Amino acid sequence: MAGDFTMIEQIKAWDERLFIWLNGFHWDWLDPVVYRATETSTWIPLYLLLIYLIYKIDPKNSWWVFGGVALTILIADQSTSGFMKPFFERLRPCHDPRWDGIIHNYGRCGGLYGFASSHAANTVGLAVFLNRKLKGKLPYLRWLYLYAFLVSYTRIYLGVHYPADILIGALIGTMAAWISWFFVVFVKRELLKKILR
Repeated sequence: MAGDFTMIEQIKAWDERLFIWLNGFHWDWLDPVVYRATETSTWIPLYLLLIYLIYKIDPKNSWWVFGGVALTILIADQSTSGFMKPFFERLRPCHDPRWDGIIHNYGRCGGLYGFASSHAANTVGLAVFLNRKLKGKLPYLRWLYLYAFLVSYTRIYLGVHYPADILIGALIGTMAAWISWFFVVFVKRELLKKILR
């Protein structure tokens, strides 16, 4: 038991050191750009383009895709914000007094706790679900992984998440996407069976 506790503390120490190193790479001129990149509203044009393209390739079945995306984000967001953050109570770096004057924090700090990152969970979940559901139907969807990585990294740059928050958030998003994909495929198949009976 004591060994497990020591291992967890060691992982936290590595995580904090990596955060301090990564967060140290910042430039004043880049701060507002990164801050805008972390905002959901900045990506509205991308979301609208995705909606248009998804609807265009298959209008009749596009609602299954939209439903799957909504379910993915619901699972990912509620798992991280609704359960993990209040359960683990790991302070965001920008709320931790140990890092006063050491880390770079630009913009709002956000809620008190940061484990795990909802931004990472939601963006990775979106990328994984759409790439799984629309595989071979819509070109360039793999670029969504770059979008998810960029948004996730802004959280470290801005001083609001540790790397482990991002990594675990990404894993939660991936699991949410697979659960949603399975659910959508299963429900659709069962509905079709009933209709064709």
